[in-house]
Order: sequence, then C-alpha cells, then structure tokens
Amino acid sequence: MPDRNRDDLELAAILLARRSRLRRVQRKHRAAAAAGLAVLLLVALLIGSAAAGRAVVLDSCSLDTLQPVALGQNSFVYTDTGSLLGAVPSSVNRQPLAFDQISPYLRQATVAIEDRRFWQHGALDYRGIARAFYSDVTAGRIVEGGSTITQELVRNLYISNSARTFSRKVREACLAIKLAQVWSKKRILNAYLNEVFYGRAAHGAQAAAETFFSTPASDLTLAQAALLAGLPQAPTLYDPLLHPASAMQRRDEVLRAMAGAGEISRAQFEHAIASPLGLKPGSLYVRQQHPNFFGWAEQQLVAKLGARRVAAGGLRIRTTLDPRMQSEALSAVRSVLRHGSDPAAALVAIDPATGAVRAMVGYVPGGRRMTFNLATQSTRTAGSSFKPFVLATAILHGISLYSSFSGPPSLTIPDQICDGPQGPWDVHNYADENSGYMNLLNATADSVNTIFAQLVAKVGPSNVVPVAHAMGITTTLQPVCSITLGTQPVNPLEMTDAYATLAAHGVHHAPQAFELVRAPDGRTLGRLSTSGARAIPSSVADQVTYALEGVVAHGTGTAAYFGRPAAGKTGTSENFQDAWFCGYVPQLAACVWVGYPKGEIPLLNVEGVGSVAGGTLPAEIWHDFMSAATQGMPALGFPTPQLTGATIYGSGYAYTPYTPPATTQTTTDAPSGPVQVTAPGGH
Repeated sequence: MPDRNRDDLELAAILLARRSRLRRVQRKHRAAAAAGLAVLLLVALLIGSAAAGRAVVLDSCSLDTLQPVALGQNSFVYTDTGSLLGAVPSSVNRQPLAFDQISPYLRQATVAIEDRRFWQHGALDYRGIARAFYSDVTAGRIVEGGSTITQELVRNLYISNSARTFSRKVREACLAIKLAQVWSKKRILNAYLNEVFYGRAAHGAQAAAETFFSTPASDLTLAQAALLAGLPQAPTLYDPLLHPASAMQRRDEVLRAMAGAGEISRAQFEHAIASPLGLKPGSLYVRQQHPNFFGWAEQQLVAKLGARRVAAGGLRIRTTLDPRMQSEALSAVRSVLRHGSDPAAALVAIDPATGAVRAMVGYVPGGRRMTFNLATQSTRTAGSSFKPFVLATAILHGISLYSSFSGPPSLTIPDQICDGPQGPWDVHNYADENSGYMNLLNATADSVNTIFAQLVAKVGPSNVVPVAHAMGITTTLQPVCSITLGTQPVNPLEMTDAYATLAAHGVHHAPQAFELVRAPDGRTLGRLSTSGARAIPSSVADQVTYALEGVVAHGTGTAAYFGRPAAGKTGTSENFQDAWFCGYVPQLAACVWVGYPKGEIPLLNVEGVGSVAGGTLPAEIWHDFMSAATQGMPALGFPTPQLTGATIYGSGYAYTPYTPPATTQTTTDAPSGPVQVTAPGGH
C-alpha cells in the first residue's frame, strides 16, 4: 500500500475515533446492536474521511511544542581503579542501549506480541483500530487500545500518564504520525525497548534483563526474551517472581506469536516452551560495596550537582576510594576488635596533597548494622587528640616549642577566662601523675593536661577555634578553655582532614569523594581538585609535626610506630568513653576512633586492655593499617623546622591574635560564660 494511502487510512481512523466519542452517550444503550454495523461503516469512513480530515488532524498536534517526559536512568559509582561500588538509589532503573546491544530475540518477541505489523504499517495500524473500535463501541467505553509501538512510545515520551480518553487517543495518534515522519522504524523500536516498563522499577531492556536474570540485554536467550516481551502488557499481573504460573503462560503466548510470525523455527519454539523460567533476580541496582563511603559520596554528589541533577541520573562517577586501602582498613580493625561484644571503630584515610578520601570504614563487631555512618555522622569527644590545634595556635602567637611549664598532677587555672559556673577551672593529669617542669615538645609527647590548660589560658580559647576550623574541623566549637582537652564532639572525617592539613604543611584541602564525574553525554561535570587554601603557615605546621613525631617515637603513641617517620596524637575522653589515634606520614593521614555507638560507655576490659586509651587499641589499629596502606610508598621524612622563641612562663605573656585566611570558617559567638569541665584522661 502506498505510504500516502496508508496514512490516509490512519487519519481516517483518528477522525472516526473523534466522532465516536461525540456519539458515545447516544449509542450507550444500543451499543451491542450497533457494533456490527459500526465495523462495516468503519471501512468506508477510513477511506472516505481521510482526504478531508488529513490537514485538520495533523494541525492538531506538534512535536516541536512538547517537551519529552524525563525518563531518568541510573547513575553508577566506581572506585578509583574502576571496580563498581554500586548504583545511586533511584525509583527508576534504566540503562539505555544501542539497537545492536539488545538481543534480537527481544526485538522479535516485542514486535510479535505488541505490534505484529510494525515493519509494514505506518504510525498506526488501521486493522487494530477497527478491532479496538468494535470492542470499545460494544462495551460503551475504552476497553481495547489497538495501539502500535509508535503510539506507545509517543504516549510514554510526550503524554505520560494522562487520563485514558478518546481525545487523548486522537492526540496520541497524531503525534505518532508526526514522529514516524522524522524517526526511522529502527530508531522507534530501539527507543521503545529502552523506556518501556517491565515491572519492579525496571524501565528498558537492560534494566529488565538485570532485574530478572542478572544478565545484560544482549545475552538474553529466546525463552528469557519471550518472558520479558510479555511483561509490559501487565507488569504486576505477570510478575514472574510473584506469579510464575501467569508469567509462564504469558511467555508461551509470546513464543506462539513468534512462531506464527515465522520469527523462530519449530525446533526453537519447542525448546523454549519446554524451558523453565530460569529466574535469577539481580542486585545490580541495590547492591552497594562499602556503604559508609558510598552514602557519604552520594551526599557529596548532591551537594556538588544538586538533587535534581543527581535524580535525573545517567552519571558515571569515579570516586577517590582505593579498594586496597579500604580492604586494609577493614582488616586492621577486625584484627584488633575480634569479638562480637567489642566496641565499634571508625577509620578514615586521606591523601594530604588533594583531600581525596582513600578509605572510610565504620565497623561494628558481630555483624551489627548501623543506621548512620560512624566516620561522618557520629560525633564524639576527641580527648587529647585535639591538643595539636591548641599547639598550632600557640606557635602562631609566638610561643616556642621550647617554652617550659610546670606540669603538676592537678592545677587550678587562676585566669578568669577559664572560669565556669562553679568557679575556677580544676584540671588533672592522666592518672594524676606529676610531669614536672618540661617544654612543650615533651608536654605534647606525654600529653600533659595541666600544661596544655595553661597554654590555652595564655593564647585564649577564642583564638583556638578559628585555627581548628581553618585546618578542617567543621562542627561548631565553643571558645572555652576545656577545648584544649578535646571535650567537644567531632567526627573521624573532620579530624583526619585537619591532621592532613598538618601533613600538607598547613594547606587545607577539603575532603573529596570524586576523581571524575561525567554526564550521560560524556561531558565532564567535575573532577578532583588539587587546589587548597592556606590554613596556617608552613613553618607552624612543620613545628607541630615535629612535636607529634615525639608522640610516636617516645610518647603516648609508641604502639603506632611502624618503622618509618610518622607523626600523631593519642586521645582519650573522660572515663575512657572514647579513644582516638590520629596521625600521618607525608603521603597519607588517618584517624582511628574506638567507642560504643549506643552511648558513652567506658571502654573497659576490651581485648585484654583494662582501660582503653588512645595509645592502646586505636594506635594498634592505626599501626596495622598504615603498615599495609603505605606499601609501595617511599619512606619520606618530615622537614626539620627552625625552632626559635623565648621561654614562656607565668601569666603575663602578650601576643598578637592570629587572623585566619578569609576563606576559612570562623566560630559562632561565644556563650555567656565559659564551660567548666573536669579534665579527662590525658592520653
């Protein structure tokens, strides 16, 4: 049939559908009697109305004035080596494919069951319209669509879920004709197979193949393709996981249609119809490796691109996660916390040169699952691992590492800046030991609370807060003297970030989750940034590092030493409720936290350790991780800083307050009065 005549017949069918709507009410009570006559009249109308109605109908719609419905597709996340971490959670699972990437069986099966004359007719199938018209008139309502694949595609692309009425059918048919004028049959079928709904959030052939068979759409067998081709008519009714008998009956119907159309041989038909369903439900769209990091990375993606852009999907994301380091982190934690009753732990590792997060582990022994990320969402007091920020502030204000102080077992700070509601601040050393008279190098190595209490009184807690924020601490900090003892909650990610600033000689790089983010069309939407912001002078950072080397070499953190230059600090909160070790080598910074997630419970009698301090289990975990993580990295040393300055003692030292760079975060206003906190253990 010539194309013009074929289109005329299709347009006549549209006109007939429009007219039938106007007459439906009148015919309602005599529909059954009139149905046979209507079909006879249909043929005449199809021919007689075509010429007169062609211009009218085609002027009633335009593809150019419509915006295609956003179909969405999955975004996939990979490690820095290309291994799949998982898919960003989505209500629509969809992965568009090229025509030749879809099994020929599925293409043939879809045409055989949905639109047998697809390759012969135009946009519409007038025989199908006649059949549907007879059924609709008989019932007095829409009961059969008679839609072609082109019409179905137009409905899903441009009309979406509007009410099923005669006027919608007319508009749908008009748009189908317009689309068929600019798209080839091959393109139409490919687009249909990439968007049609197969059930269970699977839109398109690839998602359906993965959801029901855990296989690519290109590898579908004849029996598998027939099953999928039968689902779009009623995805819930024919759901093979819920209704296997109905699904098999429908599959066999598709196979018979394929055989009847000559698409498959008798032998192929008999083999396929005798095959079991062979379902193998896939987990591609729900499986996530390393959920702690994955969840944090997804949050960063939304923050960078916006929720709407992420929801649109189709992104290809290579993250900064190093699978080897991630594995070593988990192994290190498990090797120390071996029993199900043990506390939890979190470990974060960051590349100081970029801020790239290389490992992120939140581990709860016994296989217990957490509803939040221990590495990024749990905030616990840092203990003495916060002291480096006070030390950096002191050096910024001209106080030398050789400055000496007395470190008695306990000390009442007379400076009113440290007074709390109960009066002057009373500080105790770890185990109330007498540390004698020592300089700040030794006071840092031995984590002497009473000396650091004097130090924060000299520099002022309000000056410590902006320095800590500039270095990477993101939680709100109160400018009170007890800040020197780490009494305010922080999380492992920000602590690692701040220590990485020291490893980077005072340059802060915000934690980064992505090496590269690409749009569906291949455009680069984001990549790893190497730029940072100067937080503290390099001379200050290097002096703090010099002091922290002593912690690992001969101080409270000797358990962390693993045979190469390293700097770090132990931290133990009050009553041994939280224990930390944070440290770094020039190429990698890492923090370890150990504690009970459900509450501030003392860490007593854990893995043979009576009271868990930062220099025990956290330092052991850090040691094991860094030993493995740095394999292949050269054993670099830290620069030796120039140590000059006056010996400082007493309360009369004057200094010029340090002003952080304008790009760094500053603290909120101070509360009405300092908070008095009894010092926790100092190690």
